[in-house]
Amino acid sequence: MRIRKASLHDAPQIARLATELGYRSTAVDINERLDLLMGRADRYIAVADAGDEKILGWIAVEKRLLLESGEKAEIVGLIVTEQSARQGVGAALLKAAEKWAASRGLDLIAVRSNTERNAAHPFYEAQGYERRKTQHVYLKSLKPTDH
Repeated sequence: MRIRKASLHDAPQIARLATELGYRSTAVDINERLDLLMGRADRYIAVADAGDEKILGWIAVEKRLLLESGEKAEIVGLIVTEQSARQGVGAALLKAAEKWAASRGLDLIAVRSNTERNAAHPFYEAQGYERRKTQHVYLKSLKPTDH
């Protein structure tokens, strides 16, 4: 397995993994998003490549500047295939993201994990991440509705 930057060629497999975890995405959706994100200096998207054109997982991280707390890196997506769980794939992807963040002078990296993803919490803690808070996420559609 090797960790490498994602390419547009990876879009179908990234979409499949995202959909498996409940984030319905098509290859076209992911291809469009990758095309926009890959060239940005404040974003890093990597895949764990098994070498036979099979992606075992992916990670997306971004550099963020928050008014109240300053700069940090935030992992905004990390998905590993069920078959690759507990095989070191997630840890390798985290290390790549941490290395990317450190190379940009960031000394803090954060990740949010849904409270329903019980297996993820001990994984992050085993990688040295410390739980800081629990929060609710609220969404509101801004699309006009027909009445």
